[in-house]
Amino acid sequence: MDDDAELVARLQAGDEEAFVTLVDRFHAPILRLAGNYVPNRAVAEEVVQDTWLGVVRGIERFEGRSSLKTWLFRILVNRARTTGVRERREPPVDPLHEPAVSPERFAASGAWARPPAPWADEADERIAARQTVTHLAKHLSELPDGQRHVVLMRDLEGLSASEVCDVLGISEGNQRVLLNRGGSRIRAMPEHEVGRG
Repeated sequence: MDDDAELVARLQAGDEEAFVTLVDRFHAPILRLAGNYVPNRAVAEEVVQDTWLGVVRGIERFEGRSSLKTWLFRILVNRARTTGVRERREPPVDPLHEPAVSPERFAASGAWARPPAPWADEADERIAARQTVTHLAKHLSELPDGQRHVVLMRDLEGLSASEVCDVLGISEGNQRVLLNRGGSRIRAMPEHEVGRG
């Protein structure tokens, strides 16, 4: 909390390094969370950019009644919900017109800006880990929205129960029920698939 208080004071004073620190700390988690409210990564990135703008515009009014992390996640969830509703009303983008490799991976010269990582000796382990993550992500996406959001925030992003309640505007009891049911469903899903094989 002391670290948060110092960071907030620096942000409120207009310290650019403080903003860079905030983005470094929270960009990946809020991008993951945004991806669960909107249909694709491009829209999730837009929501995250809008969230950062909201932080810049609203940091002066931050009073510390919640943690900085909770405040940031609440801004993200509000923007993601609004965008998710709008996106469901608009027709989807034609996937044939999207590039196979993100253009961000290339420099202006056309060479790799970030070359693909070389394969290590543990290729089998990487493949198995990737399959497990893909499998769990699929099962997570099958959960009802409330359960999925609580499981993501608690188990993947490490928010406390009270922080999740603040971000989602739900009661402590509701949060416990959603976490319990979501966790139980995820644990049961792989068992059903093993039984099918």
